[in-house]
Amino acid sequence: MNFLDGSLFPENQDKLVITVAPYGPEWMPSDFPEDIPVTMEEQIQKAVDCYNAGATVLHLHVRELDGKGSKRLSKFNELIDGIRARVPDLIIQVGGSISFAPESEGEVARWLSDDTRHMLAELKPTPDQVTIAINSNQMNVVEQMTEADIAGTSLADPANYRAYREMTIPAGPEWVEEHIRRLSANGIQTHFQLANITQLETVERMMRRGVCNVPLILTWVAIGGGFDAPNIYNLANFVRACPDNAVLTLETSMLNVLPLNMMAIAMGLHVRCGIEDNIWTQDRKAKMSSVKQIEQLVRISREFGRPVANAKEAREIYRIGTFYKSADETLAANGFAPNRKPKQPTLLKAA
Repeated sequence: MNFLDGSLFPENQDKLVITVAPYGPEWMPSDFPEDIPVTMEEQIQKAVDCYNAGATVLHLHVRELDGKGSKRLSKFNELIDGIRARVPDLIIQVGGSISFAPESEGEVARWLSDDTRHMLAELKPTPDQVTIAINSNQMNVVEQMTEADIAGTSLADPANYRAYREMTIPAGPEWVEEHIRRLSANGIQTHFQLANITQLETVERMMRRGVCNVPLILTWVAIGGGFDAPNIYNLANFVRACPDNAVLTLETSMLNVLPLNMMAIAMGLHVRCGIEDNIWTQDRKAKMSSVKQIEQLVRISREFGRPVANAKEAREIYRIGTFYKSADETLAANGFAPNRKPKQPTLLKAA
């Protein structure tokens, strides 16, 4: 992305798209009973409350009545249907890590089989997006968490902590390409959750081969543990690597969330918040609900002079419903340089 003169002026930036992740699959309801919905009606109402607060993208996971993360696609269908009936304009983004939580105490957290994960493309009603990881790697979500972050929560239990510490992401090239193909065939947008520049480069290569003809809508996930750390140097390098037409959201964890989101607001990028990412106020004197986190970002963005996108505007910014027919069209639409023609020199030579 290029930052020309005036790039930091609000009038030259897109309106802010706020993604909220209010279901917090790594926590148990006892960790934050005031804000972790369990019944289906509570989960639907949480989406409504977040939308009313200013979020236009909902990162969706589902719980069973026992409080554990659901792996039943029927539960996903039920929740999506209930949210669509109440807030039809909300962008529903299903989290691709549907088996984020270990099934039993002490068990390593692991994702479902490749074939089962492909079934996310068959959800009815159809979500707007499904998130996807690129390139198999470690996803140690607790590496950057401190003792104060998890004190008094279920993550302080050694067995549970180890389960999340040892989690890995299976995202090999054959599975990824097939998953994108199935999502696109059903009109579902792929939302890329990327850990570093090497994964962005893999996405670009897929686009150049014509196996990924979709808009480059992505999140930089800076949580450490196999992902980039949330510091200004990593952020600047990742942003520099993104083409100008990419739509980039920033994500991190715990007390890093607010500072990184403030950078995103100032730079014209987009933000993510919610209890899946952080449950604390910056002084750790109290827990902070997903709605309160949204309201805080709305307030800060207005102080910056940058308006918050409504649902219709967010759909336009995210290019929901847009797909491309060829590698050439995909590269041009996303702001990448065109593919090199046969025998064309890589570098242009002076006459």
